[in-house]
Amino acid sequence: MKVLLKLVCLSPLATVAIVFATTVHSPTINAAPERENHTGAAVLMPLGKPVKIKAPLGLPSVPIPPDNPPTEDTIALGRRLYYDPGLSVDGTVSCATCHAPNLGFRDGKALSNGVGGQLGTRKAPTVVNAVYNSLQFWDGRSPNLEKQVEGPMTNRVEMGNTPEGVVKYLQSDTKYRQLFAKAWGTEQITLDLVTKSIASFERTVVIGNSPFDRFYYGGDKKAISPAAQRGLKLFLNQKKGNCSVCHVIGSKYALFTDNKFHNIGVGADTRGNFADAGRYAQTKNAADMGAFKTPTLRNIAETAPYMHDGSQPTLKDVVDHYVGGGTSNPHLDKEIHALDFLTFDERADLKAFLNSLTGSSPPNVGPPADLPSAKMQTAEKQ
Repeated sequence: MKVLLKLVCLSPLATVAIVFATTVHSPTINAAPERENHTGAAVLMPLGKPVKIKAPLGLPSVPIPPDNPPTEDTIALGRRLYYDPGLSVDGTVSCATCHAPNLGFRDGKALSNGVGGQLGTRKAPTVVNAVYNSLQFWDGRSPNLEKQVEGPMTNRVEMGNTPEGVVKYLQSDTKYRQLFAKAWGTEQITLDLVTKSIASFERTVVIGNSPFDRFYYGGDKKAISPAAQRGLKLFLNQKKGNCSVCHVIGSKYALFTDNKFHNIGVGADTRGNFADAGRYAQTKNAADMGAFKTPTLRNIAETAPYMHDGSQPTLKDVVDHYVGGGTSNPHLDKEIHALDFLTFDERADLKAFLNSLTGSSPPNVGPPADLPSAKMQTAEKQ
């Protein structure tokens, strides 16, 4: 009562200042800094000191967007959200349902199942090194990880939710309100903060330091087998495999993708028609018909089946596809041609090389210990 009387006696300006100080600068919720984006609008920035995500041997520096620098708290929050099926409309599907760490951050299926068991139309791509993608999804429809995260949550086949439904679920959870306040300085959860948090976690899923990296960049000549070494030479040889024309190996690092879209003769019928138009659906450019993003080959031994439609069960099948030159169609990439001159031993060497690209996952990318196991929904081996 005495405090109230004192406030009444103060000038209106002083009263406003005190109320502002006790609400905005509450000791339990710190105000997050803001910055302007390219449109001039204010963007909420995370609290805490940004952390540097270390790139392993064979990879370049991890690109970080200026409006979403990762912090320990946003990464931890994103990790929890990634494994929580509560983000889906019926509480059965999480990001990890289709992108599980024990399956190369995929689900081991040709086509993925969403809410209600609905079947998708493309294979779930790996999250491994997705931070290096210039565009996301097989058709490049999303410009960054933040937008990529939003897509499955609101896709009626995948997680089937709405922005309002996602926010309502999280806002009703005391634990989440506390975590968002700690990471972002607000308990007012928005879809933008959700996607930024998950994207910050996904940026930590960087895998290199494979036997290939230790051989090629680390100078360890015994890191890969003689067969894999022969396979590497075939992979690079323009007159043999010429695989590196799309799956690029640089002098300092290797992403094993050119971040472009190619028609490699997968998904075409006998008349050269495509049920899935691929990149063309986004660009309406005839040259993009049946073209899909070049996937990374890192940890490829863990991400079967292969191709955008999951049509190739094994790495041997993939090699055989290229040996045959793919299905002929009017938009087949100029670099695709039959490799039937490769001997069976050379084909085996290529497979040995591909198996040398498997590295270990970084720490702290599995399910968080404090998320109840009853809530978690992750992919299982078929």
